[in-house]
Amino acid sequence: MLLRLAYLTVTNAFAALRLLPMGDRDKDVEILALRHQITVLECQLGADTGVSFAPEERALLAAVLTSLPREVLRRLRLVVRPDTVLRRHRDLTKRRHARTCPPKRPGRPPTARSIRTLVLRLVRENPGWGYRRVHGELTTLGIKVAPSTVWEIGRRSPHRPGPNAR
Repeated sequence: MLLRLAYLTVTNAFAALRLLPMGDRDKDVEILALRHQITVLECQLGADTGVSFAPEERALLAAVLTSLPREVLRRLRLVVRPDTVLRRHRDLTKRRHARTCPPKRPGRPPTARSIRTLVLRLVRENPGWGYRRVHGELTTLGIKVAPSTVWEIGRRSPHRPGPNAR
């Protein structure tokens, strides 16, 4: 697929270079001829049969047409709908982004072992303190942790903190 995409890119680059010396009138005539050919092909295929593109052909078409504004894209005479081209381009960039960015672990990150140890020590040494008081002491020490995390750590220990701080 990658080799075919490279081939299509190179051949289209040469086709674009071929357009440079052409005048506007010649380009307009070629565009009209291409539009007519598309109309003839659509009539021959019929409404129920769609045109199928190879993945590399889809990628190249999406890359070429995405640079156009949406209004211009909607006025073009294409074999595929402009929304389909834009969706394919979004899918292509999404897949490329997914390959470069590793998936993140869902949920809250684990609490550092030193913080868990400190919470358990505070709970064990101060049995009258509630989890809110323990959280307040940690905040005073400059340790950022949620009250629910303190409660969860304490809930799993044999020395459970009470709900209220004194």
